[in-house]
Amino acid sequence: MTRPQLTALIIASALLMENIDSTVIATALPAIAADIGSDPIRLKLALTAYLLSLATFIPISGWAADRLGARLVFRSAICVFIVGSVMCSLSSNLTEFVLARIIQGAGGAMMTPVGRLVLLRTTPKAELLSAMAWLTIPAVMGPLLGPPLGGFIATFFDWRWIFWINVPVGVVGIALVSIFIEDVKGEDRRPIDFVGFILSGIGLSGLVFGFSVLGQNMLPLPVSLGMIGVGAASILGYVAHARRCANPLLDLSLFRLPTFFASSVGGSLFRLGIGSIPFLLPLTLQVGLGMTAFEAGGLTFCSAAGALLMKFTAKPIVHRFGFRTTLIWNGIICSVTLLAMASFATRPSAVLIVSVLLVGGYFRSLQFTCLNAMAYAEVERALMSYATSP
Repeated sequence: MTRPQLTALIIASALLMENIDSTVIATALPAIAADIGSDPIRLKLALTAYLLSLATFIPISGWAADRLGARLVFRSAICVFIVGSVMCSLSSNLTEFVLARIIQGAGGAMMTPVGRLVLLRTTPKAELLSAMAWLTIPAVMGPLLGPPLGGFIATFFDWRWIFWINVPVGVVGIALVSIFIEDVKGEDRRPIDFVGFILSGIGLSGLVFGFSVLGQNMLPLPVSLGMIGVGAASILGYVAHARRCANPLLDLSLFRLPTFFASSVGGSLFRLGIGSIPFLLPLTLQVGLGMTAFEAGGLTFCSAAGALLMKFTAKPIVHRFGFRTTLIWNGIICSVTLLAMASFATRPSAVLIVSVLLVGGYFRSLQFTCLNAMAYAEVERALMSYATSP
């Protein structure tokens, strides 16, 4: 195993922890909601709170890694995530659970971008596609293990044990990072852009939370629309600020690079299209089709199995067809498999469900691997910390 591959696998221990956590929660939502006196749809607020925290803190992750050192930030982020996980397990109501998820999100916001930054700065571009594939192997093991594990725990034990899974995984990750990961720092220790941090935090969190609660009767409609409006205005304010700032928190000039623009914008649209799967699929199987959490987790397992299989075929596929052709046709296939999930409402056979999930997981994973590798093809080394934050 090469040094970049070893680095990728170690960094991916954090992704493993994050993905196990998110997929376990999605499968166990009905059990958690029943225990804390809420309903599964309302409990979506806990998932939203995590995204809200990500949106607030991801923009500052690149600056923190450049200033403090990627290894220190990465280890600290894992610790914060572990603390949030323990707090989730001790929650007794929706408010406590949401606050714990916010703390988890603060840790997760630093882990993935900073880990990716370490890999980009220590890997030759010729080996980047292979390293990115290795980076996501443990990450897809999370969705592979999470649904059946979460369903098993929620069905036969107490859902609170779900969050203790993160503790041993995180401890092992901290140890491996301390031993093997280089303490990468930025060549220029730029000052913090406080104005940019405030504008981006308000803008992204306002949009994320506003759209999440819209139509769920959690807040009055004018309040939800107002949050979306404030978020949009803050984003526009950040764009104006970034053009005047010498060291902006997020360097928007990177979007002039064709590969970075295509990967960021196209990747965002792709994530919008498939982002509901981890939440809606387990609920469809349990609430819609009457399966237990364990049964739903066993079927969701198939999607992650397809994703894992893809990691060993990404490089030859891209070498044969190129990024452009692969992304276009693979995107179409992903759309078809997503549409096929609508057939689950007709109570199809288990064979059809397994086939759709297996094929869909394979091609969605291929799309993510290609988008992630292509994004940094034209980015200079000095700008990598900016490129991993958006």
